[in-house]
Amino acid sequence: MNEVTTLSEVLTSVQFLTAGGRRLAVLDADEWEELAEWLEAIEDIQTARAALEQLRAAEGDPEAAGWLRWEDVQHEL
Repeated sequence: MNEVTTLSEVLTSVQFLTAGGRRLAVLDADEWEELAEWLEAIEDIQTARAALEQLRAAEGDPEAAGWLRWEDVQHEL
């Protein structure tokens, strides 16, 4: 795997080219996967923060926050 590990490094590793009159950004496939993983992690963090905010607003009551009980949904997996 590439040694690119930070978002800044991934973004500065982008190469630009013009094809068919369009300017395109090109990334190494490993760098693209790292960027996709980073974006997924950010999305997960945002989801967790929103859920915790809902729980705080419901004064710690998961049911009032709209959370589902594991026992009620585990069969769906």
